[in-house]
Amino acid sequence: MFGSIFKILWRMDREQNIERFVNLLKRSRRGNLKIYIGMIAGVGKSYRMLQDAHELIRNGIEVQIGFIETHERPETAALIEGLTVIPRKKLFYKGKELEEMDLQSILTIHPEVVIVDELAHTNVEGSIHSKRWQDVLDILDAGISVITAVNIQHLEGISEIVSDIAGFEIKERVPDSLLADADEVVNIDLTADELLTRLKSGKIYKQDKIHHALANFFKPETILQLRELALKEVALRVEKKVISTIPVNSGIRHEKFLACISSHEKTPRKVIHKVARLATRFNASFVVLYVQTPKEHPDKIPLANQRYLSNHFKLATELGGEVIQIKSSHVSKGIIKACEENQITTVCIGKPELGFISLLYSLFIYRWFVNRLYKFNIDLIVLT
Repeated sequence: MFGSIFKILWRMDREQNIERFVNLLKRSRRGNLKIYIGMIAGVGKSYRMLQDAHELIRNGIEVQIGFIETHERPETAALIEGLTVIPRKKLFYKGKELEEMDLQSILTIHPEVVIVDELAHTNVEGSIHSKRWQDVLDILDAGISVITAVNIQHLEGISEIVSDIAGFEIKERVPDSLLADADEVVNIDLTADELLTRLKSGKIYKQDKIHHALANFFKPETILQLRELALKEVALRVEKKVISTIPVNSGIRHEKFLACISSHEKTPRKVIHKVARLATRFNASFVVLYVQTPKEHPDKIPLANQRYLSNHFKLATELGGEVIQIKSSHVSKGIIKACEENQITTVCIGKPELGFISLLYSLFIYRWFVNRLYKFNIDLIVLT
């Protein structure tokens, strides 16, 4: 009895979601973006996208498949029947024929909605863009709505957290700004037990790959941590949309974070990631600041550090931040200047690594720095 009630409620919720998406399509000139997030492969993202396609068609909306990956799962493959699939583009790379989503054909055919799987995918050399998420931006700009999917481990803003969980770095990433701009973000949730049952029964991978999966990404403790990340991420997006409806003149302080970085390789990346997450949590904007001192003049700074800075600026932009460069004889004075000019409410710095003599000098500068921040009612966070 309760199972039947649950199915009816689940069906009603899905029908309401589809109706809401249909209304969005009718109102918008730029394409609408709906993103399904999963904690891991096999939770049913592709299946749900294809279900959406059939329901939208029943509602009179033209839907075509730009790219879908069934992974040879029978239930997913069966849902392709009756849908129009735009042929993939064939490219040759290192002597092999490979297939990619045909962006140009999608733009030419111009359906109302297109299904695009594997959002974090890296395109083969010779494609219009290096990343599929960049293809999606072109499709949206052309006025075509997109339903797509991505696993939580591919989000740029939590890449370091995922690396700690998985034990290795995830190379293919999607900027957080894509989720921030999405019209709908939906989490496909399964319990760890449900997911492992699907895996062991061969519904995710073939039998010869199951043992390897269980020994790596599909460990119960890994699944639980990734599931928590996915649930928190979608909750943050929902909360952010609610907070964004609060008027600016409501008396609530609107946060603006300043991430202070150097030209080093690792610490600035951590600072940028953490500040981007803070900004998302508080529905705030953030600025990444690099203060160029005389000793880091372009003629003096090593090429490696120039490359690190370029990568840091690119990361900040992908995560939705603004990049500022200031020339100053003292880093602390440059930070205060940036705070005054950009209405900063919170300054975030990495933990300094200093020798004893440098520490004595820095204590004097630090006292002046903190007093200036206090005068302007600016908070200071030291990130470790």
